[in-house]
Amino acid sequence: MAEPSAPLLIFDSGVGGLTILAEVRRLLPDAPVIYAADFAGLPYGTKSEAEVAARVCGLLGRMAERYQPRLICIACNTASTIALGMVRDVLAIPIVGTVPAIKPAALGTQTGVIGLLGTGATVRQPYVDRLETEFAQDKRLIRHAADALVPLAEAKMRGEALADGAVAQAVAALRDHPQAADLDTLVLACTHFPLLADELRAVFGQHVRLVDGADGIARRIASLTQGQAFARERGDFAVATGSTQSLSGLTPILERHGLMRATQF
Repeated sequence: MAEPSAPLLIFDSGVGGLTILAEVRRLLPDAPVIYAADFAGLPYGTKSEAEVAARVCGLLGRMAERYQPRLICIACNTASTIALGMVRDVLAIPIVGTVPAIKPAALGTQTGVIGLLGTGATVRQPYVDRLETEFAQDKRLIRHAADALVPLAEAKMRGEALADGAVAQAVAALRDHPQAADLDTLVLACTHFPLLADELRAVFGQHVRLVDGADGIARRIASLTQGQAFARERGDFAVATGSTQSLSGLTPILERHGLMRATQF
């Protein structure tokens, strides 16, 4: 049984994992948390599978040794679809991944046409092929790599104004797809993308349902820690790779998520 002060470690390439943290806070308000952002490795979506796997496994191994978490959540679709199995092989604690929410999207669509927005690395993964075969074989799943949305989400979180049309341009190929007129459900297969929900609704229309996995991931974490004692002996905090400048401008949003300090890893 984990020590009551042992934290949950929520890991992402940047600030996208805060969308997962928000749901975890709702279900487990007393759980101590460390939020880890790999700004030095951002973006993951344009890297090779080998680069992502080596980086994620190496970082999480060092973070597990330093912080002794009771559970790690890889709050990144790209990292999860590539490295989840490898991390589980290396670390002897529960590892919760983040994978595209194709199952709930397939259950909820009325037209049978589903869009999937992810990074280039995510949308090409065999893991996504398997999810499509298992849950959406009788649906039309239109995948679109939208790597440009990641820096836009990061910029929005820092309070920067987005250029007019930037989000629309990043998803133009999906919006203009011949079957897009029938699209009624959009899977946000990157934890950064819910941060741009308003902008995406403006592009695709209010009738299109946006689906992400945050709620399901939080419920999984709650299930795996059921019955465990939580004790927050010190304030929750964030750690980040790269220069401390990566954290500049993020203090207000980190504090809104209960992360009262940020340090370099």
